[in-house]
Amino acid sequence: MCSLLQKYNIPGPRYTSYPTVPYWNMETFSGKKWEATLKKSFKESNTKEGISLYIHLPFCESMCTFCGCHKRITKRHDVELPYINSVLKEWQLYCELFSDRPIVKELHIGGGTPTFFSPENLKMLIKGIFERAEKAEDYELSFEGHPNNTTQEHLQALFDVGFRRVSYGVQDYNKTVQKAIHRVQSFENVKNVTEWARKIGYTSVGHDIIFGLPHQKLEHVIDTIAMTKALMPDRLAFYSYAHVPWLKGNGQRGYKDADLPTVDEKRQQYETGKKLLAEVGYTEIGMDHFALKNDSLYQSMVTEKLHRNFMGYTASKTQLMVGLGASSISDSWYSFAQNVKSIGEYTHLVANGIIPIYRGHILTEEDSIIRKHILNLMCHMETYWQETETNFDGLSQVLEKLEPMRKDNLISIHKNGIKVARKGRPYIRNVCMAFDLRLHRKKPETRLFSMTV
Repeated sequence: MCSLLQKYNIPGPRYTSYPTVPYWNMETFSGKKWEATLKKSFKESNTKEGISLYIHLPFCESMCTFCGCHKRITKRHDVELPYINSVLKEWQLYCELFSDRPIVKELHIGGGTPTFFSPENLKMLIKGIFERAEKAEDYELSFEGHPNNTTQEHLQALFDVGFRRVSYGVQDYNKTVQKAIHRVQSFENVKNVTEWARKIGYTSVGHDIIFGLPHQKLEHVIDTIAMTKALMPDRLAFYSYAHVPWLKGNGQRGYKDADLPTVDEKRQQYETGKKLLAEVGYTEIGMDHFALKNDSLYQSMVTEKLHRNFMGYTASKTQLMVGLGASSISDSWYSFAQNVKSIGEYTHLVANGIIPIYRGHILTEEDSIIRKHILNLMCHMETYWQETETNFDGLSQVLEKLEPMRKDNLISIHKNGIKVARKGRPYIRNVCMAFDLRLHRKKPETRLFSMTV
């Protein structure tokens, strides 16, 4: 295992999109082109499958150093209402472009800390969204909650407007680790919010835990999973900590590289955690995710409906995903567009009737084909190219890149496709990188990505 880790532990994307954001081509992108692909995608998919919404609420009361999300640190809660009004105005601008009333299949609120906002304001936000939209028959509404500030009132208010899934950021229960990442929270708090959600009627409660954190030892991961098993969340995200201080600024500079587990220690944390989770009925879903058999994420894996986008893994695919709020990313399937990151600039643009995007990418025919292969690999651990729409000119180059992984028995290569072996699952990002023709053609001059393992 050590030699494989040394061989394949290189910087690489997590592939929530293809092309990845650093490889977007701004020269061929424009707001008008984005709007054209948006309208096209909406007409093709709204009545067929509905659309997805992601709403970014960027405010947090304190900085968590493990976090890679765009956020604004403040204790002032008078920022809530103006921001919500801007999000609803942005949604209005999108709805004015649509040819019909949107049907929302999935809606997720992320952050930042969504539960920074009051229950009343969150409820007002969702009601405002659905004043201009319908819920699909099999809709799923979900949000991220902080165990320290999620109240029963938060859970009840969002349940009342249709939410049935909530996830809580746990990370690790060890106090030394918690202090290093500025995320101190007790097991009692996590237990309370988990039980409150179930009592109210939520059908899926998730926990996020992380391995590879500063000062984290194997025994800390074992203890965290033991405490997690005591609550049995329906699904789990078991993430590798992404140490990218050159991208995330001072937040990740509060500890040294020497404070992090070694590559071998980190892999042992993951393999041990995965084994402990399997013992109590969790199945590994795609990359970094686990679910019990009653959860929709597991069921979508079985029925091969699992999807991956900027929200991570989702239980079903929608062609169109609209991102609302500062820094949010939208996906029309034919193009990507990202909102401005400054909250001041975001609110100013929206107030002036401008959809607040500042960069994006129009997918080429080659991009679309590669995207399908990477989605297949990330969701199903296999992909095929026997059909015209999945074949592409760079295939021989990809196969050449895959050959070392085949020799290491991480994948099997057939005449018309490849399949990732169980042994190869930890290296799925490396497999996807073999298909990343944009990465092959232009190696980054500076390090852009976290390590793959």
